[in-house]
Amino acid sequence: MRAIQVSTNGGPEVLSLESLPDPSPALGEVVIDVAAAGVNFLDIYQRRGLYPVATPYVPGMEGAGVVSAVGEAVKSFNVGDRVAWGTYIGSYGERRAVPADQVVAVPDSVTLETAAAVMLQGLTAHYLVASTFPLKPGHRCLIHAGAGGTGLLLIQMAKRRGAEVFTTVGSEAKADLARAAGADHVVIYTETRFDEAIEEIAGPQCLDVVYDGVGASVFDDSLGLLRPRGMMATFGNASGPVPPVTPLALGAKSLFLTRPRLYDYVAERAELQARTDDLFSWIVADELDVRVGLELSLADAAEAHRRLEGRETTGKILLRP
Repeated sequence: MRAIQVSTNGGPEVLSLESLPDPSPALGEVVIDVAAAGVNFLDIYQRRGLYPVATPYVPGMEGAGVVSAVGEAVKSFNVGDRVAWGTYIGSYGERRAVPADQVVAVPDSVTLETAAAVMLQGLTAHYLVASTFPLKPGHRCLIHAGAGGTGLLLIQMAKRRGAEVFTTVGSEAKADLARAAGADHVVIYTETRFDEAIEEIAGPQCLDVVYDGVGASVFDDSLGLLRPRGMMATFGNASGPVPPVTPLALGAKSLFLTRPRLYDYVAERAELQARTDDLFSWIVADELDVRVGLELSLADAAEAHRRLEGRETTGKILLRP
């Protein structure tokens, strides 16, 4: 099969299209013919070495496709089933063996491309607003990078829960997308300081929670916007990792700081299924818009990474084998 392989950490140029052996299902695994693989900042962090992965490896944490082989002890899936996954590396290829307990069925009315686009980012948005800081009507939240794949989903899910949503974006075109997703207040951070703009709208220390996938460049100013006993949920590092934080920096307002990761919010099969059931049911009911901003071929994986790193994209990037 053809697959992208990373043999050493570095820039997008280390993503190499190779011919690799076809996978066979081990005990408890299914082999999936990949229809589409999602591209995420997590893939970039791993490629750079920020999140270490033993080399050589095939990148890509999420995808969707059709089951082509079933290993021993697998009772929940059969050949021909349409499935998706979001927490198992190796998606940038034509086929992938995945543990069956990390795979979910895709409803017939949901395309495989949509399923591939919503798994990792949709599950992330779900746990952030439902579990990390469970939003309720009247809460005020800030979502950084509101026109990105996770940001657009976060905005929609935050509005479902009745929150007032502030978001930051980098251009007027991206602002339009964030507003269309339901954001109440959109700040173009390239034109004004986001903290000053939000304080002008809502006053000082006005936010209950900040959901931040950007990292270093926005962290300190985001803390300043939180109310006493507010929460900073920093889940990504698009601008670089946040420097070490002393507890005394949180003590002035009794703030909560968390660095959640998806794995710990879908570790139990029942929790993974419940979250994906929500996502797919909202998609089927046209209550969740999953925006695919760019589709490229597997051979163009390096270009996909360059565009994502350069913040040239909106919504989701997919790779098609």
